[in-house]
Amino acid sequence: MKLQIKEMNKTLSAEILNWYYEPPYDIYNNDCSEENIQELLNENYKAIVDEYHNLVGFFCIGESAKVPAGYKFGVYHADLIDMGLGMNPNLVGQGNGFEFCSSIINYIKKQFRDTPIRLTVATFNKRAIRLYEKLGFVYEDHFDSEIGEFMTMIKKSAEEID
Repeated sequence: MKLQIKEMNKTLSAEILNWYYEPPYDIYNNDCSEENIQELLNENYKAIVDEYHNLVGFFCIGESAKVPAGYKFGVYHADLIDMGLGMNPNLVGQGNGFEFCSSIINYIKKQFRDTPIRLTVATFNKRAIRLYEKLGFVYEDHFDSEIGEFMTMIKKSAEEID
């Protein structure tokens, strides 16, 4: 699959907000409200499409990538680049994650050079955690919120991923 990073637009954001994940991944489901569309249209979000222009997923950086409950537990204290992402639920679990995440990490590394990357993941999402570990992320911290338990992971090395 050849992936390309694109600017987010209203059509892509509405498609993302209508994705449906099966339990227990349903915590990632969203409402396709005007407020949520506007959130995805902020400059921190990018879409990822394949060579046929099919929407594969999205990612965000900065404040948009943080889980708000993490602030009260002090997990966002260091000056790092935060990364959040979502993959089309029809493509999840089919071996696409490494390439998908690698393209995001390489994009971020080109933009921010040697700044370490942090991500926040639900602790039940063992599949994603294994992938992040393969990509060089290590456990940093954890916290609870009203929707579940989360952990932060950091990738410190600056090399791009093939």
